[in-house]
Amino acid sequence: MKRIFSVLCVSALVVGSAVAQELPHLRPVHTFSIVARDPATGEIGAAVQSHWFAVGSSVIWAEPGVGAVATQSFIEPSYGPLGLALMRGGKRASEALKALLASDPFRSGRQVAMIDSTGEAAAFTGEKDIPEAGNIVGAGKNGAARTLAISETTGAVNRPEHVGQQTYSYTVGENFSVQANLMLNNQIWPAMAKAYQESTGDLAERMLAALDAAQAAGGDIRGRQSAALIIVSGKRTDHAWDRIFDVRVDDNVEPLKELRRLVALQRAYNLMNAGDADMTRGDKEAALRDYGAAEQLASKTPGVPPSRLAEMMYWHAAALVNMGRVDEALPLFRKVFAMEKNWATLTPRLPKAGLLPNDPALIQRIVEQTGK
Repeated sequence: MKRIFSVLCVSALVVGSAVAQELPHLRPVHTFSIVARDPATGEIGAAVQSHWFAVGSSVIWAEPGVGAVATQSFIEPSYGPLGLALMRGGKRASEALKALLASDPFRSGRQVAMIDSTGEAAAFTGEKDIPEAGNIVGAGKNGAARTLAISETTGAVNRPEHVGQQTYSYTVGENFSVQANLMLNNQIWPAMAKAYQESTGDLAERMLAALDAAQAAGGDIRGRQSAALIIVSGKRTDHAWDRIFDVRVDDNVEPLKELRRLVALQRAYNLMNAGDADMTRGDKEAALRDYGAAEQLASKTPGVPPSRLAEMMYWHAAALVNMGRVDEALPLFRKVFAMEKNWATLTPRLPKAGLLPNDPALIQRIVEQTGK
């Protein structure tokens, strides 16, 4: 099985090498990014901004309890899924990165960073990345980050006159890595590292601070277009698709500003999801707190239309009804129906799904809040 997986790694990275030997033929996704792990919570994430359409669809990857990857410059997207697969199989971030670099004939044009569930971070900046380009890996509690050199034999074994040695290196450290290429100046990744280390808040807030610092220092020499952020739990699950945050701005004149707005909005929806989970396990008071907090957070988020608030308020009211607190619920239903009457149309359908009591008189009382 290990042999088969190694062949798959090599095959994925060498695709097209017979017809394209020059880096300009490869897909250019130049950008700045961060991969990080919060030691306090174990959460793992990656975030990015670029002057390229939908940068989040190919640059950043993450899996709960496994790690995160950022693959950029003359991009090879397979570093994402293959890097995660290697870490899922027990490889450290440095080992996974080393294995994929060794299989990649175009590594001189790559820029890649990986972080695993233990917090080990590893990053590589190829010599053919467009300047300004570089990376910084967190030193962590064990001291300074380490630069590891790899030498390998090149050329045909049966042509001794063509045999030579090629050396490249990557950096290994802890907790985070910031990397950038095609930047306006060489202060971008140092500014990112400083902002990440000095900022407070949860992992999402600190990664956003790093992206903001990169832009403030000059950013991508071409400008800005898209951004994305993914954060996953540090605990491995059977659902690799689970995300704490997964927001993307594919095309916007202010992608980081919009990314912050979406992160704030996802915080509100995370609270709604928590409220649903509370209801499932029978903790109705906790559900009410989470639903109420979600409404408050969403109401303070710029650009949130009434329809978003109406839905949050509606499920809050439904939870109250299911707790027997109908008199508290009716004013909320009244506000919801004033914003969007289709919620009143939906209400009689919910008893069949068990989301409201099967009590026609009660349902009628709720629906009558329309127009009051």
